[in-house]
Amino acid sequence: MEDDFDMPPADAMNEDFEMPDENPIVKVGEEKEIGKEGLKKKLVKEGEGWDTPDNGDEVEVHYTGTLLDGTRFDSSRDRGTPFKFTLGQGQVIKGWDQGIKTMKKGENAIFTIPSELAYGESGSPPTIPPNATLQFDVELLSWISVKDICKDGGLFKKILVKGEKWENPKDIDEVLVKYEARLEDGTLVAKSDGVEFTVKEGYLCPALAKAVKTMKKGEKVLLTVKPQYAFGEKGKAALGDEGAVPPNATLEITLELVSWKTVTEVTDDKKVIKKTLKEGEGYDRPNEGAIVKLKLIGKLQDGTVFLKKGHDNDEQLFEFKTDEEQVIEGLDKAVMKMKKGEVALLIIASEYAFGSSDSQQELAVVPPNSTVYYEVELVSFDKEKESWDMNTEEKIEAAGKKKEEGNTLFKAGKYIRASKRYEKAVKYIEYDTSFSEDEKKQTKVLKVTCNLNNAACKLKLKDYKHAEKLCTKALELDSKNVKALYRRAQAYINLADLDLAEFDIKKALEIEPDNRDVKLEYKALKEKVKEYNKKEAKFYGNMFAKLNKLESVETTNVSP
Repeated sequence: MEDDFDMPPADAMNEDFEMPDENPIVKVGEEKEIGKEGLKKKLVKEGEGWDTPDNGDEVEVHYTGTLLDGTRFDSSRDRGTPFKFTLGQGQVIKGWDQGIKTMKKGENAIFTIPSELAYGESGSPPTIPPNATLQFDVELLSWISVKDICKDGGLFKKILVKGEKWENPKDIDEVLVKYEARLEDGTLVAKSDGVEFTVKEGYLCPALAKAVKTMKKGEKVLLTVKPQYAFGEKGKAALGDEGAVPPNATLEITLELVSWKTVTEVTDDKKVIKKTLKEGEGYDRPNEGAIVKLKLIGKLQDGTVFLKKGHDNDEQLFEFKTDEEQVIEGLDKAVMKMKKGEVALLIIASEYAFGSSDSQQELAVVPPNSTVYYEVELVSFDKEKESWDMNTEEKIEAAGKKKEEGNTLFKAGKYIRASKRYEKAVKYIEYDTSFSEDEKKQTKVLKVTCNLNNAACKLKLKDYKHAEKLCTKALELDSKNVKALYRRAQAYINLADLDLAEFDIKKALEIEPDNRDVKLEYKALKEKVKEYNKKEAKFYGNMFAKLNKLESVETTNVSP
């Protein structure tokens, strides 16, 4: 097999695919070819970092140009003024566009440029003869990155001040920006020293929202905004201190992203929202069963404080165990999305707060159906021990404990939470390669029990597909488990897989002929089959009746 699938050597691959080495690694004093057209680069001084300019960027260089015999024909250094141009736009000879793209800030290199990438057969009289190979000693001083944000030429971004880190705001985040918008002739039309808005809702004109999603914290840019991303064909009338924008006007907008609040939709229905006011430490977050300690202020929509904990010097921090219903559901879920030291504003709809009844809290009553607001600082947390931190004895003990917790929750009718406990119990003992034979027997019983109890939860929740899968897992461990066959049959009946349901029930009765529950389920199945057959007969009867009627009409309408 290995002989059949030999990979060609790297050199051969490059020959087959003709992949040019456009940005080779060059050491100081070394010369290498760039591309396949004869352009050569000799490194004189290394630059900073790893970034290199791209097409569209505005670069600033110092250079000296000479013929191969050393004759100098041009030099920005002699003039004392750096040369600026836009890279990749044909404003300079091809050799420059190709070579300067490989340079880092502060780098100094000598480019040997063949005539085909310089001035060709005509040269540039009187200083550069025809077909001349040229040498340029170039130092890349700096560049301003220019990006076509929408890739349609309608919105260009020039970076004036680089931002921090690597994150960009998302649609649901709230950004704080400063901006100044002018017409091309310099007329000021809008300005703000600080305005906050949600990215997806935008502000001023479409360009701001589109641009801010590409920016980093602290970044400052100059936007060139064509009418489609400004005020379009209609323009904008003057309003207060803001000037008018004529129809089809292009704008120049200086925009600074001061900061933003990361917004997290904690629940899928968007009824628990977390706005990060201060970033936390690291990446770790509380898990289910963690002990968390908070500073906490709970408020109503009108600002009434109904709870305050951990803010006074002598007051203890607010402490609870996650996923134990010790606090409202929204607070419980949101805290598990926080990092240590994070400060956040939580907005929690009544469904995840105190519901449709009023609730007496420490400092005020929360009225029915109230959305509540919590200012939370996660001071510290101790995570519940994970399975990879346990020995085999601890895993079995933890699984048994989760099973008992699940049983208690099931009896209380809390099927979703019970299901999670059974799932966690199985996870503790899922991989049993390190267990002794006695431990494997013990964990096998636990796995079967937890999967079957979880299946019972899923049946209560009408999640029949998951119930069927959990019973199948139990049967893989214990093929004659009557309870597993019985519950899987219940799932099959509700999924209308009546043949499979009958197979499981018959198999269960073979094992336990006198099992009352299975007999009753068999009776229910037979009723279901009768009902199904009646519906099917009625369906086909109606269909045939319609066909007969149609045939009758067609016969009546037959031409003589």
